[in-house]
Amino acid sequence: MFTGIIQSIASIEKITDEQGVRSFEIEFEAGFCNQLEIGASVAVDGVCLTVTKLLTSQRVCFDVMLQSLMVTTLSEYKQGTEVNVERAAKDGAEIGGHPLSGHIDFHTPIADITLMQDNYRLRICMSKEWQRYIFPKGYIAINGASLTIANVDKKAGWFEIWLIPETLRMTVFKDKGVGQHLNIEIERNTQVIVDTVRHTLEENLGQLYPLLEKLLEEKGLDITALASSPLEQDKVTDKK
Repeated sequence: MFTGIIQSIASIEKITDEQGVRSFEIEFEAGFCNQLEIGASVAVDGVCLTVTKLLTSQRVCFDVMLQSLMVTTLSEYKQGTEVNVERAAKDGAEIGGHPLSGHIDFHTPIADITLMQDNYRLRICMSKEWQRYIFPKGYIAINGASLTIANVDKKAGWFEIWLIPETLRMTVFKDKGVGQHLNIEIERNTQVIVDTVRHTLEENLGQLYPLLEKLLEEKGLDITALASSPLEQDKVTDKK
């Protein structure tokens, strides 16, 4: 498990492909790899990777399967690419963000970037398949960073996050441009609540369920609105 608080930025120094597996040699900051062992987990731009070789005190090798390459942005990376990294959380660790599995749901492009003094806004595309889990004030993990969703336009197909200077300093977001893709992990509690509500309504309403969806859509809402109770939203805070 990870906390969604990026610990540092690392650099991909070498990439090799062999028999359907891509290996990354990643150079970390001094001290990051202290007591790191083979088999340990590290989140690399939000993707949970397993240590396969300890090459030096700062350079580590990870093997990535084809499935992970297909779902994440790792297939696009080249030598010299910088990535967000976080060590797996230990028992009793403070959860400064929200619990993450490191299992990416999808990757999606940046639609727009706006800089207003020290405020940095990313507008990010989202497909209809995942819109039900994305709503204002909800959690989301982007390239491994736990962030709060600021605004959502489901008709236009985008959501926005705002980044403070400290977040920009500690992450790779400042180097991203419009059109570049980001790894997205949906907050699991949100997914469970939304899916449970949807399935319950569908079972109980039967043929009326599509009519309810259409009525809500006409009012600019969806089933997610019914799943987002005040109690669920009250526990969400703007951390970034």
